[in-house]
Amino acid sequence: MYIEAVPNRGSPPAILLRQSLRENGRVRKRTLANLSDWPITLVEGFRTLLKGGVAVAEEGIRIRRSLPHGHAAAVLGTIRAIGLDRLLGRPTDKRLAPLAIALIASRLVSPASKLATARDLAADTACSSLGRLLQLGAVDEVELYRALDWLGERQAAIETVLARRHLKDGALVLYDISSSWLEGRCCELARFGYSRDGKKGKLQIVYGLLCAADGCPVAVFEGNTADPTTLATQIDKLKQRFGLSRVVLVGDRGMITSARIRAELAPAGLDWITALRAPQIRALVDAGAFQLSLFDERDLAEITAPEFPGERLVVCKNPLLAEERARKREDLLRATEAALTKLADQIARGTGPTGQDKIGRAVGRIENRYKLAKLFDITVGEGSFTFGRNLARITDEARLDGFYVIRTSVEDKALAADNVVGAYKSLARVERAFRSLKTVDLHLRPIHHWLAPRVRAHVFLCMLACHVEWHMRERLKAMLFDDDDLTVAARERASIVAPAQPSPAALRKRASKLTANGGPVHSFQTLLRDLATCTLNEMTTTLNAARRCTVEPITWPWRVTGLTTRPIKISFNHLSCSMPSAESLPIDQRSRNQI
Repeated sequence: MYIEAVPNRGSPPAILLRQSLRENGRVRKRTLANLSDWPITLVEGFRTLLKGGVAVAEEGIRIRRSLPHGHAAAVLGTIRAIGLDRLLGRPTDKRLAPLAIALIASRLVSPASKLATARDLAADTACSSLGRLLQLGAVDEVELYRALDWLGERQAAIETVLARRHLKDGALVLYDISSSWLEGRCCELARFGYSRDGKKGKLQIVYGLLCAADGCPVAVFEGNTADPTTLATQIDKLKQRFGLSRVVLVGDRGMITSARIRAELAPAGLDWITALRAPQIRALVDAGAFQLSLFDERDLAEITAPEFPGERLVVCKNPLLAEERARKREDLLRATEAALTKLADQIARGTGPTGQDKIGRAVGRIENRYKLAKLFDITVGEGSFTFGRNLARITDEARLDGFYVIRTSVEDKALAADNVVGAYKSLARVERAFRSLKTVDLHLRPIHHWLAPRVRAHVFLCMLACHVEWHMRERLKAMLFDDDDLTVAARERASIVAPAQPSPAALRKRASKLTANGGPVHSFQTLLRDLATCTLNEMTTTLNAARRCTVEPITWPWRVTGLTTRPIKISFNHLSCSMPSAESLPIDQRSRNQI
């Protein structure tokens, strides 16, 4: 028996219960009942019974638990798509590899301490489906520390494979460093020093990041050394471990200094791209190496100078940068004047410091706060002080506003001047990776580990999570505010010195908040939160409360992540069946939790 809907001209179709039989070798139909007056839900329940299923009342399905699922599945799908799970290796303890994958994915799904991550992954206290997808079962922090230690031991092998995938001989390699603070006082790597996070009074470590030219993180250095002294370690990685004999190392002017070039880069035979410091630029202008009036009608020029033999110098002037520097200098000058005026009034009223020494220290604190002492003439007396702007120094400082000079050892046949400037500006990609590592996405800081190997392993873990995030962003560009048409964006740019311009497609996406397919545009974090609303549901029925079923949804964003579109899976204890994929349903019939 079966139910058939028979068209009825302009009227609703007739719903008939029919039987199929064979007479004299021919298939015939026999109508047993007319079900047209039945409610649709009752008809569909009867249809399910006829097919051998079990019909349940409308209130017969109860959700016992819903776990955020879509974001965890998307992250794991990306890890498997790029082969990172296979890259980790096969430890003797087979549980270590899935735990290490869980640690990497957790930095994207829900970054937290290892103790909180253990609770997030454990079956009884899970905050997402990540633990279930990896079939982890019960998890405690001791297991996670063992997995972290194992991952740290695998760092050299993993970085070597990543370098083989993303770095080639002759390619650009971006390198920069940052720092983060630690909790506690027992880590041997931790030192007091300059805090890039503005976190005073905290011990910290310094770590560097090696990226490919497209910004993909490849390797990380961790320790506590000054900016230039980390360079030797990276050169060793590039030449010895990665087997690269010819690369172009791109670093900022604080990283690749003249001393490091002579002592390390030149003997290693590596090319480099960096920038000159302000005193070096001023010395070139005073020596007549280039005329400032040359840039009245142009913004880029290549020169040579005897002070830098065998090097190419690309001088650039950005008018927008000049305006910004002038504005900032004027704001700081006014702030300094206001602070000095306030101090002078306090001394005049008798409520300020007295004596030349105390007044000098108070003035020095103001100078240290705004860093513009060289632009003021200040005279401190026994009971007062005078100050005023030094117009000659201010004018001399302002004439170099907007100027910067890129220096490189790469020959012009291999890299044109425009490309040299573009390569140096690509260091912004490393800065974006640091921002993702430290704040918005992965939350590397604060570091709660005390043992040096675990601190290194934690930094390496966050680098791998940043690597996964980079691949996810590449796959999800069409759904993110990121510009996914960089070729057109490059053509919109008037000059490599000028600020980058978004493509027309990116402008439309930002203005309408819609993708080309009409879907909503997200930031990376809001997309993960949106995917998290696709839940993994554990349900029971009133027919048998002891029997539980799990419904795994599939939704439209998964197509972009590169995950395989598959039917929705429903499991009843050890029994399972499949339902049609959401892709086969009309848009208005899809939902976040489909059954």
